[in-house]
Order: sequence, then structure tokens, then C-alpha cells
Amino acid sequence: MATQQSKEHRVGEWASIRSTSPEIAEAIFEVANYDEKLAEGIWEQQGNDEVLMRAFEKTDQDVLTWDNVPVERKNV
Repeated sequence: MATQQSKEHRVGEWASIRSTSPEIAEAIFEVANYDEKLAEGIWEQQGNDEVLMRAFEKTDQDVLTWDNVPVERKNV
């Protein structure tokens, strides 16, 4: 479920534009403390372990997408 902060930052739209799962986008913003510039930098690095752990905690899906790249739960 999206937090109020994530709603304010339109995380879903941000994720869609970047072909990234909403769970990963929300986790990126959490790690970046909702700083959009920092979030963009984290997204560009692709593969931040803290982000991926948080993202998979938000869902029961086994595969999420980061910039059109599938990330499997078993690899986190």
C-alpha cells in the first residue's frame, strides 16, 4: 500500500515512466528519504540491495522489474 509521501511524489507515475515496478520505485524513494534527485541516482545505479529487499517485502511476487530488467526474489 502506498504511503502518503509516495502518493505526494507520484511514485506510481515515476515508476511507469521508468519501466520499473511500483514496489521498487516506492522502496527507492524510501531509501532516498523522498528526495527525488537522490531517488533518480539510486534508480540509475540499478541493483541497490537495500532497495530490492524493501521492494520484495512489499509484495509476494517473485519477479519485479527495474528499468525493464527482471529481478528475481531468489537473487536478492
